[in-house]
Amino acid sequence: MQIAVLLYDRFTSLDAVGPFELLSRLPGAETVFVAREAGPVRNDQGNLAMVADRSLAEVTAPDIVVVPGGPGSRGVMRDETVLDWLRTADASSTWTTSVCSGSLILAGAGLLKGRRATSHWMALHNLTEFGAEPTGERVVFDGKYVTAAGVSSGIDMALHLLGRLAGDQVARTVQLLTEYDPQPPYDAGSPDKAPRELVEYWRARSAQVL
Repeated sequence: MQIAVLLYDRFTSLDAVGPFELLSRLPGAETVFVAREAGPVRNDQGNLAMVADRSLAEVTAPDIVVVPGGPGSRGVMRDETVLDWLRTADASSTWTTSVCSGSLILAGAGLLKGRRATSHWMALHNLTEFGAEPTGERVVFDGKYVTAAGVSSGIDMALHLLGRLAGDQVARTVQLLTEYDPQPPYDAGSPDKAPRELVEYWRARSAQVL
């Protein structure tokens, strides 16, 4: 089973690394990072480079596609080279997935039209532009399409997939070995829980961030 994680300039690191960390533990999995061209790709802060092992042209029929989000998604969602690759990969994939604003890239490729999907809360409303039905759920399954909300939710998505692909016992084992047991010191992880002034500030800046 081949799992392809898309990289592009100004992607969000955890969007890619979170699902990779869990899904790469799937028995028999081959996980590859792909980009327009093989080589280092910088994250959204410019302070971390991840290496794309292969170019898009070298990976045409992955079993699972993972598309991370990040500020760079706005450009990629209109990049026909990447969108064409997604359409080709999706034609034979078992699962096509995204994290955060990566769902906008899937939507830009026309893959989420008429489907329920989620995204980062600051980008959620943009899904309607592409005919998708936005929902604030953390992980959304619609057919073979799986979208996860903001950044950290990619880990939840990966656990869901592990359970479906390899069974509950494998998923529980991976959760245990990665000690994924969130106990955050603050309860501000969603716009429904965070202080109103903080939410309003970031809503006002959303166009600059995602």
